[in-house]
Amino acid sequence: MSQRFVSSVVVVAVCALGALGPAPRAQEVPALAADGGPDDAPTASATWSTPARANASAPLGLDDLRAASKVIGLDLTDDELSLLLGGVTQDRAGYEVLRRTALDNALAPAVTFSPYVAGVARRVTVAVGEAHPVPDAKRPDDLGSLAFADLDTLSTLVRTRQVSCVELAELSLARLARLDPTLHCVITLTRDRALAQAKALDAELAAGHWRGPLHGIPWGAKDLLATKGVRTTWGCKAYEDQLLDVDAAVVQRLDEAGAVLVAKLSLGALAWGDEWFGGTTRNPWNPEQGSSGSSAGPASAVAAGCVPFAIGSETLGSIVSPSARCGDSSLRPTFGRVSRRGAMALSWTMDKLGPMCRSARDCALVFAAIAGEDPLDETTRGPRFVAPPRVDPKTYRVGIDEAAFRGFDAETKVIEDLAQMGVQLVPVAMPDFPLEALLVVLSAEAAEAFDELTLDGRDDLLVRQVEQAWPNVFRQARFVPAVEYLRAQRVRRQLMLAMDALFADVDLFVSPANGGASLAITNLTGHPCVVMPCGLREDGTPRSIVFTGRLDDEARLLAFADAWQRATGYHLVHPEL
Repeated sequence: MSQRFVSSVVVVAVCALGALGPAPRAQEVPALAADGGPDDAPTASATWSTPARANASAPLGLDDLRAASKVIGLDLTDDELSLLLGGVTQDRAGYEVLRRTALDNALAPAVTFSPYVAGVARRVTVAVGEAHPVPDAKRPDDLGSLAFADLDTLSTLVRTRQVSCVELAELSLARLARLDPTLHCVITLTRDRALAQAKALDAELAAGHWRGPLHGIPWGAKDLLATKGVRTTWGCKAYEDQLLDVDAAVVQRLDEAGAVLVAKLSLGALAWGDEWFGGTTRNPWNPEQGSSGSSAGPASAVAAGCVPFAIGSETLGSIVSPSARCGDSSLRPTFGRVSRRGAMALSWTMDKLGPMCRSARDCALVFAAIAGEDPLDETTRGPRFVAPPRVDPKTYRVGIDEAAFRGFDAETKVIEDLAQMGVQLVPVAMPDFPLEALLVVLSAEAAEAFDELTLDGRDDLLVRQVEQAWPNVFRQARFVPAVEYLRAQRVRRQLMLAMDALFADVDLFVSPANGGASLAITNLTGHPCVVMPCGLREDGTPRSIVFTGRLDDEARLLAFADAWQRATGYHLVHPEL
């Protein structure tokens, strides 16, 4: 073992122990590149500065190395520590050099993650069935009754010009304004942008041009998606006035599809929880309860009938958890199916964007507009998605994770529903892996994504300052050796292969939204899932279930979820506000 190798293990903890000091200072927030392309990436000529907490000049001694070796679990002799001292000192100076260059949150590391490691099979199959019928929709006397209408109905009303795009935008804006004092789900209303866009879309219809099923449909964006001319706050006080001179890729694609952005919706600060600098976002079913997070505002606004759909993000439950709390029907896609260009980065190997809706069918229509390869996001894959037809659920083999249902007696009704539908039920068991240890991947990547906050003291601006909150997790992650991060990624590969073996026997599997290990596992492996309501608790709040599918097999997954919803109707119940 070389001195250089050992020093690379120890120096991480040494830098964490010796580089943080007490003198925070404000620092200008860097903006995203104009188009997110490689030509605008920060280079060696970028602005250099010394982080306020940096202390590279403090000399290191054997006691420092001895303490650091304890942190990382190595028992080194004094002679071994003496050999390390020079190399560790040199490495720490190098880290200080790297810290002095400004790095946009948009700049990804020079490595990429793919759910298709060697040995993982591509099991995508074609969804075969009957076309969805076009609804015979008529303009209601009270347009307010459209608050919970599905996308097929709204699309028909717009296409036939019974309801204008401007009317739908005004309806959504008014409902958001009326309910936000209770729900705290809006960070910024995009009224001027929405009404101008809606007016132009009405003119297109008058000229005989219809863009498709999202033409004129209002929607809301989780406020980690960049929007040109509208602030993008990431739910964090440190970025409250941040203006990014670019639209995120999903915003661009929804603009092209004719969807009308009416609001930037709340998220827990830097995508954790439901608490942001404006308060706590609330559950429409019980406003005394938070909406969960971090896609807190999208889940709340969709469930309350304020927008027909929203775009959320998930790294470790941020679509599934608030959708389960608020009773939405939402899709967390396969890693790489939707471009993340222009979205706040939290974990480059785990972040995903997806539609949050009121039905699986609506998810399919939105997903068709946003999925597909983006040349400026190297993690993405094509081709573009096509919304599937209605399928026969009897052709599916569905796994039942019995361990996940323990303690969720009411949710077992879903298994009975599936049996009555004639689905082939197959017992499955989640692979046994050290998930908490593997999630060092997330904490380390998130800490680097926002390292400037830790180094210059702006982490004090975050609302939550407790053990289980970003400021402390960012600092804690600085004690993670690079060697252990890479070991976690290698074990993660084993987990991916184990999940591939599970999907050799089933098309998808089902589990309660908050039950079992599948949420952490499938966020690490990149598998898609659909979360949907499956009834109400005694207190009147929703229960929810999750169907998890094969990689890139969203078409059959969403088609099955649609068949289940048409058979059960749980998603048709809405909160009374």
